[in-house]
Amino acid sequence: MFPTRALLGRSVWKATTCPKTDINLLTQSIATGPNIVPLPLPRKLPPPPNTPPIKTQKRGATILPNFVGLRFSVHNGKNYQDVLITEEMVGRKLGEYVATRKRFTYKQSKNK
Repeated sequence: MFPTRALLGRSVWKATTCPKTDINLLTQSIATGPNIVPLPLPRKLPPPPNTPPIKTQKRGATILPNFVGLRFSVHNGKNYQDVLITEEMVGRKLGEYVATRKRFTYKQSKNK
């Protein structure tokens, strides 16, 4: 599976320069390209509405254009959370849409 033009055209894969030091800042090397992970995709696209989500623990997998409309269950370290892929998510990682940590809530003690 080869990366598409839409994926490589994103600003994530282009070098940006720091205005103060003129050093190239890369989020990922252009030479290595996106992290494309083989995932078991349904044979019929779009899948029927009652199709179960695709379970994966590969949070670093890059979202490709052919994933749009699919539902993934991404592992957050404890359980799986469902993610529906939209066009705005193309080029990003699956793990960006699943939180791995709980929010901190302060609870007051009764014996104060």
